Amino acid sequence: QLKIVESGGGLVQSGGSLRLSCAAVRFSLDYSAIGWFRQAPGKAREGVQCISSEGESTTYADSVKGRFTVSRDNSKNTVYLQMNSLKPEETAVYYCALYRDRECWGTPTTWGKGTQVTVSS
Repeated sequence: QLKIVESGGGLVQSGGSLRLSCAAVRFSLDYSAIGWFRQAPGKAREGVQCISSEGESTTYADSVKGRFTVSRDNSKNTVYLQMNSLKPEETAVYYCALYRDRECWGTPTTWGKGTQVTVSS
């Protein structure tokens, strides 16, 4: 069974930065697109950004443009989400998800358990 694990969440002040990581357990991410999603308390899950196997990024949430950057390091089998200028309303559980495709198409097939990001005002 494929497994991906998020890390890097925590408590940060408004305007601060965090870098989330998404690592694969015992399989390669090289040929898969990876998406980042978040779910705030009482709200629906929303897409944040996605990166194709070739490193092309797609931003789903307009609110993060210019502040969040998705990247990947295939040598470390890890995808990152760099989040800058964080806002309190971005407090959420952040999930990474694996697409069974090289591109950010369709619905992810495997989800991590999430990492909590809390932004204090």
